[in-house]
Amino acid sequence: QVQLVESGGGLVQPGGSLRLSCEASGIIFSIYSMGWYRQAPGKQRELVATITSGGSTNYIDSVKGRFTISRDNAKNTVYLQMNTLKPEDTAVYYCNALRTYSISTYGPYWGQGTQVTVSS
Repeated sequence: QVQLVESGGGLVQPGGSLRLSCEASGIIFSIYSMGWYRQAPGKQRELVATITSGGSTNYIDSVKGRFTISRDNAKNTVYLQMNTLKPEDTAVYYCNALRTYSISTYGPYWGQGTQVTVSS
């Protein structure tokens, strides 16, 4: 059974930092692309950042230069370091795992989400 468990969310003031973690089990973590998504109240879920099995990263424009996605394959964990947080970053953040190989797709698998609130 695949499980993704996020942690590290919380309340932070504007300009502050948080690091989210997502530990995976039930998959061969190293061969999966991992992503962080977020969903703010009343809005659709959006992709924030991704990291491939080879370590290539991609970000949405609004977080470039402020967020960093990374992975530790030995710990089956993906991270999202969030700096210079803004109120508009407030959302539930979800971890995602996906693998595409040839014509096959494995996943996507989702975590339960962790709340990030940026407010003074």
